[in-house]
Amino acid sequence: MEIDWAGLRAAATEAMRHAYAPYSKFPVGAAGLVDDGRVVVGCNVENAAYGVTLCAECGVVSALHASGGGRLLALSCVDATGEPLMPCGRCRQLLWEHGGPDCLVEAVPAPLTMSQLLPYAFDVDDLEAVVADPAVPAVPERLAAWRGRGTVFLHPDLSGGRQVWTGYWERSAGDDGSPTGVLEEAPSWGTPQEGITWGLARTPRVVVVDADGVMFWAGEGEPPLEIPTRWPGSAPS
Repeated sequence: MEIDWAGLRAAATEAMRHAYAPYSKFPVGAAGLVDDGRVVVGCNVENAAYGVTLCAECGVVSALHASGGGRLLALSCVDATGEPLMPCGRCRQLLWEHGGPDCLVEAVPAPLTMSQLLPYAFDVDDLEAVVADPAVPAVPERLAAWRGRGTVFLHPDLSGGRQVWTGYWERSAGDDGSPTGVLEEAPSWGTPQEGITWGLARTPRVVVVDADGVMFWAGEGEPPLEIPTRWPGSAPS
């Protein structure tokens, strides 16, 4: 699709005139071309609590979905004089999500692709890679919200007359005020290292309890004061 950059910039400039920028006195407008040919616009909307200010590109993305969705092919973002303006880092991530690496952003002397503006971007492929990686033990979907929290405890057990390793993933007090309890019972393994790998896929806090009841740290980083000794063979991340 041919991009009418002059028309897109004119739409961005008109949106800029509606900006709410009483604090910075820096109005911004943006206009995006959608893959079905329509143009969606946005302007910056500031707030006395500066951190919740909305950039013009946020308005574009909201308008994109409010008017039917689709993908952004090109974007013009302008300042108070109508000259091209580069999106901030957060907005580059927004544009990548809704336009992808080939979305064009007006710049001087020539438009730039999102892959040029945000190299090594994080997107859904990174999320899916973790799920698909056979080396990362799967976390049940119902427990995904707890990932990175709580503690995994591993300990020896007997199964069929032989020693195995098993354990559990436990909610820790203070995580969110909810009662403590076991999130997931672990399977059993022939070696503690397999259990440590399972545990680290769930939380950076992994504790190994040996047959004598002595606790060792096998989690990420330096051992905490209450468990000062690291499990042999487990290295800090």
